[in-house]
Amino acid sequence: MDHSSVSMMDCSSEDDEEMSESELEDYKGKTYLQLKTGKLKVKVSDASFRCPFCLGKKKQDYRYIDILQHATGVGSSNRSRFKEKANHLALAMFLKTDLGNAGGPSQSTLHSKSPSELMTDERFVWPWMGIIVNVPIERKDGKYVGDSASSLKRQFSEFNPVKAHPLWNFQGHTGNAIIDFMKGWPGFKDAMAFEKSFEAHQFGKKNWNERKHHGSNIYGWVARSDDYNLDGPIGEHLRENGDLKTVADLENEESRKKDILVANLTNEIDLKNNHLRELECKYNETSSSLSRLVEEKEKLHNRYNEEMKKLQDAACDHSNRILRENAMLKSELESQQRALEWRCRELEKREAQNDNDRRFIDEKEKNAMKNKSLEKAAEEQRKADENVLKLVEKQKREKENALNTILHLEKQLDAKQALELEIQQLKGRLQVMELMGDDDDLVKKKILEMSNELEEKVGEMEDLEELNQHLIIKERLSNDELQEARKALIEGLKDMLGGRSSIEIKRMGDLDEKPFHTACAHRYPAKEVASRASELCSLWEDYIRQPEWHPYKVITTNGKCEEKIDEDDERLKGLRDEWGDDVFKAVTTALLEMNEYNPSGRYIVSELWNFKAGRKATLKEVIEYVLKQWKTLKRKR
Repeated sequence: MDHSSVSMMDCSSEDDEEMSESELEDYKGKTYLQLKTGKLKVKVSDASFRCPFCLGKKKQDYRYIDILQHATGVGSSNRSRFKEKANHLALAMFLKTDLGNAGGPSQSTLHSKSPSELMTDERFVWPWMGIIVNVPIERKDGKYVGDSASSLKRQFSEFNPVKAHPLWNFQGHTGNAIIDFMKGWPGFKDAMAFEKSFEAHQFGKKNWNERKHHGSNIYGWVARSDDYNLDGPIGEHLRENGDLKTVADLENEESRKKDILVANLTNEIDLKNNHLRELECKYNETSSSLSRLVEEKEKLHNRYNEEMKKLQDAACDHSNRILRENAMLKSELESQQRALEWRCRELEKREAQNDNDRRFIDEKEKNAMKNKSLEKAAEEQRKADENVLKLVEKQKREKENALNTILHLEKQLDAKQALELEIQQLKGRLQVMELMGDDDDLVKKKILEMSNELEEKVGEMEDLEELNQHLIIKERLSNDELQEARKALIEGLKDMLGGRSSIEIKRMGDLDEKPFHTACAHRYPAKEVASRASELCSLWEDYIRQPEWHPYKVITTNGKCEEKIDEDDERLKGLRDEWGDDVFKAVTTALLEMNEYNPSGRYIVSELWNFKAGRKATLKEVIEYVLKQWKTLKRKR
């Protein structure tokens, strides 16, 4: 919708508001004359109608009640334009005045009724109910019994009953029943047919009231006001479940509900139409803005592609230029180096020349400095390689020193133990000498000599003890340095070790996933194997890291205590029974490694490992491996 059409609509709405009520009635009268004279066609057939003022709409096949609702709703709407409102008011008047016999709920239903039934002031029980009396009953076990509700409903099924209600009292079945019919006009038609069928066989309400002997036949009629006010089960049921209304009341109520419904629907349709027009305007605005945004996006995209192409071309040209310049600089550097060498040789020849040639000597020194700066980069690289070698050699020397310290400590320990033994022997001999007697001068002299010797031995032992403590402290420091060196090697060799090398870094306490994957492959579908194995492995990793779980037992072998896996542990036994020996072995291996390297914290520790020998790698093996790799890299360079 463009802006011009919107403005025209606004103008027309303003003109409609300015029209007076008299002009509306005049226009309505002119349109009604056109409808009455047949210039505007409304009736298509006896059951089909069309609106001559809404030809643009798809629906042109209305029933009488539908087109009446349409005309009434549009004519009563405040949002309708002047002409549209006047035309539909005229159409509604024409339908009610000239085509009133063409339809309506009450007309088609009441054509078959007798003159007494067409009385509009006769009051019926609403919802429609039928009364049946003289239902066959018999006495059983002190109570009266008769037909059930379902049996009565089947008996009168030709009248489309909704439900049947046999009436009971303290003696049992009363022989009376109430039949419920549908609420609308079809239900009224079924109720009147129900009453007519009884009257046709002389079993209606009138016959029931006139006869003194009713026999075994059932009597029935439609419930009315006199039945509603009866005493007894029939009146009580009617008053509890219905109200008294005339046919005119029902028609007026239905007409009022339909008018309200039509007005509400018309207002809702108008609101929907206005909302639809607003949405259409918003859609057009959004479409135009979206088109502009798409065009701008295309332009930005094209501009971006052009800029990126230019940047790529510039980067390529810059790279090629740098490569060319590097090649040229390298060539110039080589030529300058050759020239410097030639100048050095020339300057050496001219060293004996006079002071006038001294400037050439200075130039030689400058060239030598330049040559040294050129060689400095290579020297730095060589030093870096040598630093790695020195670090390895330092670790080797520190290990040898530690071993020597340990050997020295062992010797000192042996000497200390021998000295302690000798002191104990001297003390024993001294005690024996003292017990032998105090009068012998020779014995006293011997005791004095032994006491002096004992003091000397005690002094030597104290010196050895002090030396031993010093060596122990030195050994601990050396051991700490070795551990620090081992950690430094682990950190420094993380990127170097790996692949197929015999020396690698192993995560002690880490769980091997391969046995879990193999076990799950025999139990689950292929697409679930990876996820199931990962879940199971994660579960057992959590178990291993739990400090409160201690599946170990202490075993003494040759006087030496060591911890082993307790295979009788309930959790481990369940693991072996459910998942097999391979998974069990993987878990117990991780438990042993965790207990050896980090029993308190229970987290994974990295360690240098000799995979070929299946054990912890020694520093010597690591140093030899690093030297071998360093020599290999040096030969490649």
